[in-house]
Amino acid sequence: MKYFYLLTVALTFLLPSCIKKEGLGGNASIEGKVYVLDYNMELTNKLGEYYGSDIDVFIIYGDDSIYSDDFKTSYEGSYRFKNLRPGNYRVFAYSEDTTGVSEDNKFPVFKDIKITDKDQVVDVDDIVIVK
Repeated sequence: MKYFYLLTVALTFLLPSCIKKEGLGGNASIEGKVYVLDYNMELTNKLGEYYGSDIDVFIIYGDDSIYSDDFKTSYEGSYRFKNLRPGNYRVFAYSEDTTGVSEDNKFPVFKDIKITDKDQVVDVDDIVIVK
């Protein structure tokens, strides 16, 4: 009887530590592209539109307040975060602030993603930024 209580107490503390949170360690992935609206320095004339290369894309695991990992887009604007577990994620890239409200003239463009299956590949809509 004493061992039963000891086992029950041990399982009570060990089982919550086995619950896997968002982050690395799985087989799922998130992928997408960054689309750039290219303007002149005054942001008055659009010079072009294209998928942006060498742009930082960030990912936040769960409800963290800071980013967990980053990825530079490839030559055709693609990014991919691999080896993720099921859960909630947020990806973002910085865009030029056309309103002049932010101090550093940049603001994040977010995409919220939910991975529901351990082998899922989530294709995210384009992140559209102004450059």
